[in-house]
Amino acid sequence: MSGESSAPGGSPRTPRPGTQKTSGSVTKKGERSVKEKPPTVLPPVGEEEPKNPEEYQCTGVLETDFAELCTRLGYTDFPKVVTRPRPHPIFVSSASMSEKPTPDDQRLSASCSLNSLESKYVFFRPTIQVELEQDDSKAVKEIYIRGWRVEDRILGIFSKCLPSLSQLQAINFWKVGLTDKTLTTFIALLPLCSSTLRKVSLEGNPLPKQSYHKLMAPDSTIAHLSLRNNNIDDHGAQLLGQALSTLHSCNRTLVSLNLGFNHIGDEGAGYIADGLRLNRSLLWLSLAHNRIQDKGALKLAEVLRPFELTHTEVVERRRLLLEKGSQERSRSPSSSRHGDFKMDRDKSQMLGMSTAALADKPDKMQTMKAPKGLSKKKEKPGEVVKKEEKSGSGQSPTQGTPKKEDTAKSSKGKVTIPEQKQSKGKGTKMGSKEKRSILLESEQLVAETTEMINPLLEPVEHRDGKVFMPGNKVLLHLNLLRNRITEVGLEAFLTAVQYQVQFKSKGVSKGPVGLLWLSLAKNCFDPQCPMYTTIQELMLPRDPIKTKLREEEAMAFPI
Repeated sequence: MSGESSAPGGSPRTPRPGTQKTSGSVTKKGERSVKEKPPTVLPPVGEEEPKNPEEYQCTGVLETDFAELCTRLGYTDFPKVVTRPRPHPIFVSSASMSEKPTPDDQRLSASCSLNSLESKYVFFRPTIQVELEQDDSKAVKEIYIRGWRVEDRILGIFSKCLPSLSQLQAINFWKVGLTDKTLTTFIALLPLCSSTLRKVSLEGNPLPKQSYHKLMAPDSTIAHLSLRNNNIDDHGAQLLGQALSTLHSCNRTLVSLNLGFNHIGDEGAGYIADGLRLNRSLLWLSLAHNRIQDKGALKLAEVLRPFELTHTEVVERRRLLLEKGSQERSRSPSSSRHGDFKMDRDKSQMLGMSTAALADKPDKMQTMKAPKGLSKKKEKPGEVVKKEEKSGSGQSPTQGTPKKEDTAKSSKGKVTIPEQKQSKGKGTKMGSKEKRSILLESEQLVAETTEMINPLLEPVEHRDGKVFMPGNKVLLHLNLLRNRITEVGLEAFLTAVQYQVQFKSKGVSKGPVGLLWLSLAKNCFDPQCPMYTTIQELMLPRDPIKTKLREEEAMAFPI
């Protein structure tokens, strides 16, 4: 019996029915079910759909949109959007200064010491600083990112939330670790933003390929570009100079360019000067804190006064003149679309007038005196603008007679001379739509010619068999502070300033006037040298800020 009682079946160590022994361990059924439960508990299907960033509709509030998009992309710790701190003056009354801190205040300051310590560390955390509009506390005007790396994922989030900011004007990146790849992504992002975005600042972001010139493409809308402290050398300056202008392309939107605190030398300054030869949009240029010496200074000063065109530029100028003349002659057949071409040819032969003979007549109002077009002359480039403005100032272009005159002025070939006579015979009703469309086309052409005139088509001067072009008088501000310019380069700038002052004194009231502000301080010459003193005396009356200050002082303290 004792043997039977010690049998395995009757042993008290026999596992219970609810337990199971596997691989030397005892596991309860309840424990196994608990371990198998978490994989079976799935989140509701409806919670996964809104987490797709592509389906999120931005609200125009950067703080909300950026946080939501980061969350949907799986970011657990992402930069916060904060208002850019501004220094404010602190006014402390004398009564508050005389009061001693109470024990409660001391206890409160001691309890806040931990918070102040944490706030110091929070200061170094990545943030997106924004400057808001005064009228609208949620409208972002400028964005500042400083001291943390901006990666492709962040730029992808910006491509979603920045287009909804309708009043965004500036983006400032300072030491954000840009690469040539992320710069390309950033440039592709800019056209998606609002049309109010005109200022971009990329400072402290040296790139191996120095591809900053991509920001100055002909289709770019950036007006103010700052590229300080990017280690830009002569090669980068060459790319930037070519982006300013070449014989076949030119940037027409950039107004200011800051290239301070870089490594640009004489060769790079020469490339920048070559870009200023045919650029007529840049008003403000800073080359401060670079390595420019006399050779580069001579190049920059040369483009500020009349300079000789190279053989390639002369050839390109002739080509442009021929192309412009052929375009003006090719516009005329568009006005005779519904006319009798055979009758036009017969009448043009009967006229017996060549376009050269018609061009010799100087009276601009002759076409209005002879409405039949028999004495119409070939109009010179630029006269279409004046005539259309003069004829359109008194009456609406949709009225009868002014439309005929404008149509005659907008088309300048021989075929259009009998066309005016033929249209009168058929009546004004048949050609009204056609003339209205021609007027619209001529207005567009006039707008294009007035806004996009190639500098090579400017009036030139011929001396000793050479062609001299007027210097760049569009540039108003030039900063060459802290370079390596000696009195040799200083003399070249004195000659340029003297020419521009003489040009202004001739009574030229319209158009560009030349430099208004020139900074040559902290270079390799004596500040008391006569040439530098003369430049300052010549530039003092031209500086609008100093002139305004003198006027205000004269009004405040009359003699």
